[in-house]
Amino acid sequence: MPARRTPRPAWVHQEQLALGQRIAAHRRAAHLSQEQLAERVGVERRTIQRYEAAVSDPRYADLLLLARALNIPLAELVQ
Repeated sequence: MPARRTPRPAWVHQEQLALGQRIAAHRRAAHLSQEQLAERVGVERRTIQRYEAAVSDPRYADLLLLARALNIPLAELVQ
């Protein structure tokens, strides 16, 4: 994939951090480990770890799977 021509604005990173925090908060509220959530979503534990740390962004399909695995509406996850 080619590199971005311009860096992303700072607010984008803030939103990524907020998404990761929401994923982690909902996972903990559901009493799930990262490993358990990863199994439900069909990804590796380190993928959940990267989402929560805002190192990588989940694709739309993974957002749908995360919301379903956490038993919450997608809108609540992505606010």
